[in-house]
Amino acid sequence: MTITTRFAPSPTGYLHVGGARTALFSWLYARKHGGKFILRIEDTDLERSTQASVDAILQGMTWLGLDYDAGPFYQTHHFERYKQVIQTLIDQGNAYYCTCSKEDLEQLRTEQMANKEKPRYNGKCRNSGKAHPGVEAVVRFKNPVDGVVTIPDLVKGEIVIANKELDDLIIARTDGTPTYNLTVVVDDMDMAITHVIRGDDHINNTPRQMNILNALAADLPEYAHLPMILGSDGARLSKRHGAVSVMQFRDEGYLPEALLNYLVRLGWSHGDQEVFSIEEMIEHFELSDVNGSASTFNMEKLLWLNHHYIMHSDPAHVARHLSWHMGQLGIDPTTGPDLGDIVKAQRERSKTLVEMAAASVYFYQDFDSYDEKAAKKNFTTGAAAVLMRLHEEFSAASDWEKDALHQIVNNVAEAMTLGLGKVAQPLRVAVCGSAVSPAIDITLTLLGREKTLARIEKAINYIKSVN
Repeated sequence: MTITTRFAPSPTGYLHVGGARTALFSWLYARKHGGKFILRIEDTDLERSTQASVDAILQGMTWLGLDYDAGPFYQTHHFERYKQVIQTLIDQGNAYYCTCSKEDLEQLRTEQMANKEKPRYNGKCRNSGKAHPGVEAVVRFKNPVDGVVTIPDLVKGEIVIANKELDDLIIARTDGTPTYNLTVVVDDMDMAITHVIRGDDHINNTPRQMNILNALAADLPEYAHLPMILGSDGARLSKRHGAVSVMQFRDEGYLPEALLNYLVRLGWSHGDQEVFSIEEMIEHFELSDVNGSASTFNMEKLLWLNHHYIMHSDPAHVARHLSWHMGQLGIDPTTGPDLGDIVKAQRERSKTLVEMAAASVYFYQDFDSYDEKAAKKNFTTGAAAVLMRLHEEFSAASDWEKDALHQIVNNVAEAMTLGLGKVAQPLRVAVCGSAVSPAIDITLTLLGREKTLARIEKAINYIKSVN
């Protein structure tokens, strides 16, 4: 048997955090066991499904690096197959036409609620339901009335549900289109899905789907229902808690590895380990280690992880993601220093790539003004003389590299009997526009001789004009 899992989102919005964790756990399980991971787009809700949502899901999967072995498959492409299965169920006596009107069903529901009964279809058409020309009818699955459905859930443990608690659900609408529970069953059967890993909001669907699979004499997959993700207030994670769209995390400067590492720890653990490479996730992941209780999303922990990955990942890898953020600022990274070198210089103080990009603009673009506070403090009358001496020494330098530039700054400070800060800080504001940058020798190396000299000249003129 080949282990086969699937991620089956509905394209009615973006790829959210809960969906991404479901996809990750399904992907990890398949990868660990040498199996297949399938992407299926459940787009039968024709009113709410959009191409934009499909694109958002595919984009999120690509950014996270969750590659799939088959798909994406679209349920709307398989309507004929669903109709075939529905007819099979009817022919077997496992499904029937129901002509009860919406008004009749609403009245039934009202009466049941008034009697404090569980609202459910009463089976009026169960034994006499046939198709009548010109009469609208849905198709209902004839659910067993006796016995129980036992779900040996790989996360929650054994779940037992009495069949009498399940009514005869609709599997085809009046227009003939199939409903969710029918399409899922057919797809899982046809795709030979061995493990259905999904959120625990689907637990109520599972016994219904198992009964349909049994009616079709199909093999039952194993089920693993993942607990929900909560916000800091204990409520289910939603838009009001901040970033819940996967691509919003990309936009806010997170690395995909950091988000994956955070998501894998939402409900799963391996000892006390917090940081996992993708390879370690695959090696250690087991569904039996998934906690059955809900998890709380902690943005501070995610931010800590993101900084860890920025600090310890290959600078070239971080630079590839940083490049997108530079482009968002209208900057072509080829117009300045190598982005890998920028990552090395900026990573210690940057918790996100948005911060890193914003702090690196001056390496690629000239600025029109100086930080007001920094200029007032560092561009005193005496600073002009310091900058002129530095300009002279830098112009004469035969070697534009870190150690040589560091020595020049030290020599100027010593020659003018000034503290290093009285030399380095005016220089920093002159070349960066603010009092914050990497070490001044690294900053100058990255800027290059031409930009450094031009900006020092500009600062000297500015100081003379205001003093």
